[in-house]
Amino acid sequence: MTAPSPAPAPATPAGSHRIWRRLTYLLSARWFREMLQTIFLIYLARTSAGTFGEFMLALSLGNILLLVGEFGLNVPLVGLLKEKERDPAEALRLVTLFKGALLAAAWAGVLIFMAWQDYSPALRRVLLVIAVGVGLEALASTFFVALQVQGRQKREGQVRAVAAGLGFGYGLTALALGAPPAAVAFFKLVETLVNLAGGAILSRARGLWQWPRPFWSRWWVLAKHVVVFALLEVTAVLFNRANLFFLERAAGSQGVAQYSVTWQTVDGLSVGVSSALLQSVLFPLFVDLWESDRRAVTHLAQNTARGLLVTAVLLMFFLFLESDRLIYLVFGRQYHEAVWLQKWLVPTILFSFLHNLAVFLLLSMRLERLVLVFYLAALAFNLIFCAVVIPRLPLPGTALAMVCTKGFLALLTVSYCQSRVKVLTGKSLAEITGAVLLGGGLYLACTGHMLRGFAEGLALLPTAILAWRWWRSRELGAGATMSGGKS
Repeated sequence: MTAPSPAPAPATPAGSHRIWRRLTYLLSARWFREMLQTIFLIYLARTSAGTFGEFMLALSLGNILLLVGEFGLNVPLVGLLKEKERDPAEALRLVTLFKGALLAAAWAGVLIFMAWQDYSPALRRVLLVIAVGVGLEALASTFFVALQVQGRQKREGQVRAVAAGLGFGYGLTALALGAPPAAVAFFKLVETLVNLAGGAILSRARGLWQWPRPFWSRWWVLAKHVVVFALLEVTAVLFNRANLFFLERAAGSQGVAQYSVTWQTVDGLSVGVSSALLQSVLFPLFVDLWESDRRAVTHLAQNTARGLLVTAVLLMFFLFLESDRLIYLVFGRQYHEAVWLQKWLVPTILFSFLHNLAVFLLLSMRLERLVLVFYLAALAFNLIFCAVVIPRLPLPGTALAMVCTKGFLALLTVSYCQSRVKVLTGKSLAEITGAVLLGGGLYLACTGHMLRGFAEGLALLPTAILAWRWWRSRELGAGATMSGGKS
């Protein structure tokens, strides 16, 4: 009889603590980076709304360059590094070389796009610098994936924290000194180069990196293997960013600035959870457990879904109720349109949390082609909506395009995932719905009779209590799994 696989460890209390410990390392670095980025963007937005809009447009263009450079390789790289018959160093080297070639081709496309759009020389310089900085993240992420597979999230978090400190430290200093936008834009390049150097050094120390030597005969095999993942990355970035380009056409940089000050917060929270918890920590576990212990997959997925539900509800309550204070205090009263935009955008947090969990579960089942169909349907829906609505209603249409697209995608992915893995139980949905209704009722009943902060605290209280109850039942459920009880 073979020895039991260590993969089901996440179902145990000790395994759960390991998951949360790894997540804490990444979240600490991410929160540190997000704090610095928030300070930088606030300072920039208060300095000049027009320059802020240009930087947000440049970041969107850079993300398109990034998706071409990554070509969907990070997700299948997890599987390649886990294959027993494959040398991890060879897989990492091959992927790095492949990404480098794609980035070179994408860079030519960026130059053609900017010439076609006839941007001003000043805007073109900002776009070029920031796009390079964002695009090179494709190479840095390769090394970070290798570290994640080995459970080295702590080291990754340390590198990311140092890179963020140097990059945004440079950006804030340049702003304070009154440097021109093109010089300030180098903040992203500084951060990315530190990430790239740190990831390469740590990977080499772990025996995962050797100086690249070309294996041309295997590039085509790798390309065929990852083409679906590449298309997933392309469609995801397009339906997340397309509305900005429609908005820039309809309302200019000022409209982009109004939308971006709140979308940066809402999307940052969604991406933070998706990248740190789901992709960097849980997805490698789902891949292992799907082949060895599907019961453990269900248990882990249900606990994760409940945690995502309460987190989403708490964030949505806070961002909705405090939208005016947050926007005016942080960015200033010139961003009055962003107040109601934030209220409209908060449902995307819930939709993003759930659909990302469902997507990573489906990818662990090797159903990437089905996920691509869902993404293409969402992209088609998004582009049609943007083309029809945004020219007539620029800001409302931009927000509605994102809410409806995220909701449509969540409906497709979660409903199918439920047919394979029962992620959301009826009891969990009933409990969270009851907590939301009770919290909303308390807020409405108390508004006008007590200080606003106390009324908002009461609104959050039922969900916070439910979160504590679910955390306790998670530990009890894990103990039952160890003793042979049903999860």
